[in-house]
Amino acid sequence: MACLELDSSQFLLNGDGNVFGSPFDIQLECNSLTGSKAVQDHSRYTLPSQCTNTPDPPPLPGTSYGIQRTSWNAKACRCVPEEIQDFWDKLFFEAYQYDLRVLTDDGNEIMSHSCVVGIKSPVLRAMLEEAKVQDGIRQILIPGVPSEAVHVFIRFLYSSRFEQYQMKRYVLHLLVLSHVFSVPSLKRVCINQLETSFLSPENVVDILQLARLCDAPRLSLICTRMIIGDFKSITQTEGWRVMRQANPCLEQELLESLVEEDTKRQERARRLEENKVYLQLHEAMEALIHICRDGCRTIGPRDQTLKSSQAVCRFPACKGIELLLRHFSACKMRVPGGCANCKRIWQLLELHSRMCSAPETCHVPLCRHFKDKMQHLSRKEEAKWNLLVSKVLESKATTSTISERRNFSSLKTQCYVLGSQVTSIMH
Repeated sequence: MACLELDSSQFLLNGDGNVFGSPFDIQLECNSLTGSKAVQDHSRYTLPSQCTNTPDPPPLPGTSYGIQRTSWNAKACRCVPEEIQDFWDKLFFEAYQYDLRVLTDDGNEIMSHSCVVGIKSPVLRAMLEEAKVQDGIRQILIPGVPSEAVHVFIRFLYSSRFEQYQMKRYVLHLLVLSHVFSVPSLKRVCINQLETSFLSPENVVDILQLARLCDAPRLSLICTRMIIGDFKSITQTEGWRVMRQANPCLEQELLESLVEEDTKRQERARRLEENKVYLQLHEAMEALIHICRDGCRTIGPRDQTLKSSQAVCRFPACKGIELLLRHFSACKMRVPGGCANCKRIWQLLELHSRMCSAPETCHVPLCRHFKDKMQHLSRKEEAKWNLLVSKVLESKATTSTISERRNFSSLKTQCYVLGSQVTSIMH
């Protein structure tokens, strides 16, 4: 790790005369970036043959139309008409020629068809193969959940339908049933309902434990983020108190996740603050070049006369640099480390010389002097300065990229609005 220590005092003023709170005590870390190449997936599309006896022509390379057409056909096949769903609902409720009784803990019986239940759930199929047959009717037991939840579960196996009030009441039971009996379609519905409608600070701890038991990683992650985001209030709930007694390992895991998230938040804030410092340094370099080349306010270049039109400046750091240059030219304290303001402008001049690509024609004072001084620095000092230069340049590039993205997004919005207006006019 390379580190360059610079003075943390105030050194820049903005256009209002206020001092920039820009610390120079920053830790510069060398980060290695590794690039990765994206491998393009070339799909193949086979043209349909004209007749059944002739072989298919060879596939066309690098065409993705085949995959798109296949996905469209699959989506079209998934659109089940209402009449079909009504038919399966009617078959379930009327139990016409049923051959299976599903028993619950409270003694209720749900009449159904073994062929339907066995096709939708491989676990239930295995249970049916071992079930006893009496008078041509099989019987299986689904214990541990209310009979109403089993009723909603069996109905979903028929028609993939449910009533919203039933889902709200038995969603946790249905999640368990879908996991135990391996019904992924119902499991996706339950997870989606929990994520979008039923998750709250009062039940998030219970749902987190259930999501971990039912192998629902996305739901588990959402619950963990919710607990970390509202940790203080959630720790006061009854679910948290029960979890602490029954599952202390999960409590320790959540506390570690909270500490990790807080560390990441502090690291992001530190990097954001460092980027602000690097951006201020870049603005200071631009203001320094502007003052020495064109002149500004009361300071003009050595070989030109200051124009009256230069009284208004667009560089935010120009006034602070101007005051530092005036102090530097009139300061009588010439001992090393004696004057903090002189030390700041000296560092800025040296930083400029390392960023300057034309020292022979540069108007900034001491630019050539610092270029010659670079030849006598140690490798460690040279690496520190090079890292600082790269950080300053990267901060400006990052800011420009974000600005371009925002401009592009606003341009897209304007084009969309304009297109909507043109369409409405044409119609």
